[in-house]
Amino acid sequence: MYTQLAWRNIWRNPRRTLIILTAIFIGVASMIFLASLMRGMMEGMVDNAIDNLTGHIRIRHPDFRNDPSVENRIPDPDSLIKEIKPLLPGGARIVERILVDGVINTSRENAGVIMVGIEPEKEKNCSFIGDAPLEGQFFSDDDKNGIVIGRALLEKLGTRINRKVVLMSQRADGEIASRAFRIRGVYRSQMSDTEKTFVFVPLHTARKMLMLGEDATEIGITLPGDRMADTDLSPLTESLSERLTDRVVVVEDWRQMLPAMNAYLEMFDAFLYIWYLVVFVAMGFGIVNTVLMAVYERMREFGLLKALGMRPIRIFWMVLRETLFLLAVGMGMGNLVALVGIHLLSGTGIDLTAFAKGVEMWGISRVILPVVTAGDFLTANLTVLILGLVVGIYPAIKAARFTPVETMRHV
Repeated sequence: MYTQLAWRNIWRNPRRTLIILTAIFIGVASMIFLASLMRGMMEGMVDNAIDNLTGHIRIRHPDFRNDPSVENRIPDPDSLIKEIKPLLPGGARIVERILVDGVINTSRENAGVIMVGIEPEKEKNCSFIGDAPLEGQFFSDDDKNGIVIGRALLEKLGTRINRKVVLMSQRADGEIASRAFRIRGVYRSQMSDTEKTFVFVPLHTARKMLMLGEDATEIGITLPGDRMADTDLSPLTESLSERLTDRVVVVEDWRQMLPAMNAYLEMFDAFLYIWYLVVFVAMGFGIVNTVLMAVYERMREFGLLKALGMRPIRIFWMVLRETLFLLAVGMGMGNLVALVGIHLLSGTGIDLTAFAKGVEMWGISRVILPVVTAGDFLTANLTVLILGLVVGIYPAIKAARFTPVETMRHV
């Protein structure tokens, strides 16, 4: 009976009820929708960083970070891979690479680049280059002089596919190596800086050019599964480090390699809670105002109910139920609108190509796809529900404290 009475009470003034319901549903929808966009932006930043030849776990010489030269390389990488394979989960992918600084030259222009020696087939699902859109073709396994460069670098050099370029870098003996390559293909990536930085050559060609034998400068590991931003890789990293104690290498996961990105993720969760609180404060004043106005308009009714013997606690719970109904209906509408908006954007996303130069500075993708998680969804709804009921306590207490004598003055 009290539940039915509370439901009817909130519709005594339909205009006022609809106004507060609109405020609640806009607040809830904005919480969930904007959180999904921010989550998608952060996930995109993490994915871009991991795909940008970082990987989930990377093994290098301890001095390579400070001095990225061929002197700081990993000898006999094949035997190292055999040692660590039993510790990796099924579906993990392992690649060997040569990464060295170099200079690329044409007849008119030159640019500083990072030369990357790879095996194209193994790079699929391991880095951006394995799945990057490509004009032309990739070099084959037996190609000795093929090179793939980025679209932005191609435009900077003023050349085109099938033209020759000269690549120079330092050899293992300290001398400068120089070799002519022919552009087989041009790749595109999420960020133009990546296109200007990395050029890719066959792994066996890079080894021969730099006199490295069978050595590599790094071993990259890509683990199966999605949402690595929420996965703790430190136990696996520690296990790999223990297994390789007899080798002069360092094993790092992406959080250790990208400390700034890790800090962004920690700040993101804190910012979400602040955002939820700010939105709710605006909503909370509306909820209190609406329920309190309804309470004062019904002072005579509450006085009569008390005179007839209704206990104050019953009045308290009846008014609190009215707040609960307002919250439930508003949250339901907000959730529906937010999920519809996320669904509509899930295929196309928000294209930021027009602002590419600005967003790339922060590692943000040109297209932001919304990502909604159960945690963000529940946090937004529980924040509104719990805090909404808390602010609804004051009008409920006010209604419960009215006395028949006090309400007679308002007859």
